[in-house]
Amino acid sequence: MKLLIVRHAEPDYERDSITEKGRREAGFLAQRLAGVQAAAYYTSPLGRARDTAAPTLEAVGRTAQECLWLREFDAPIWRPDVPEHKMIPWDWLPQDWTAEERFFDVERWHQTPAMAQGGVKAQYDWVAGELDALLERHGYRREGRLYGAVAPSNDAVVLFCHFGVTCVLLSHLLNISPMPLWHGTCAAPSSVTTVVTEERREGIASFRMLEFGDISHLYANGEPPSFMARFRECAGNNWERED
Repeated sequence: MKLLIVRHAEPDYERDSITEKGRREAGFLAQRLAGVQAAAYYTSPLGRARDTAAPTLEAVGRTAQECLWLREFDAPIWRPDVPEHKMIPWDWLPQDWTAEERFFDVERWHQTPAMAQGGVKAQYDWVAGELDALLERHGYRREGRLYGAVAPSNDAVVLFCHFGVTCVLLSHLLNISPMPLWHGTCAAPSSVTTVVTEERREGIASFRMLEFGDISHLYANGEPPSFMARFRECAGNNWERED
């Protein structure tokens, strides 16, 4: 089985939609995904994900099931350096999160004071549980850290969602802490992340990531990637995003 996890195109957060550039990105994405023989499509209920999915669904004449758990990961915390309001849990300063060894541990990353107070693990477990329920409907049942291939197939399933929740899905599938994924990877708007099952022994499946944040559909059409997924490359780059 193959999971194609798509981040929404360049967002217009104020309108919960996508920008004009985002609409071009979504169109080029549709050209790419139209060639995928997908068994099912699922989407976040948020407008920027639905608007990204729309050109693909129109191109293939299909509909997508809306899943609340595919919305952007929602577990605000009190970040140590921002005492005045809660923050999303995946946006820490590098010097803060890397100083905490537990963040690198798949079993303990959620035990730090900020994560525990924010109830992040409960939200994580809900998303992971819903993902496992979806996979079981498609023939793969979670068994410990692996999956039982109950009804294995070469089906492709497409998920339209968001960066933060994508890293949660990958954390669960690959059995690693989400913190290095949240802070050490970049999924540009409209990018595609692909994970596939490997059944090296009959009936026992694991997931392997083939590509992360692929935007070849943009390059193929001369569309530059959006910088919205990144922070400034050098401190003197005042034209790039600082925080």
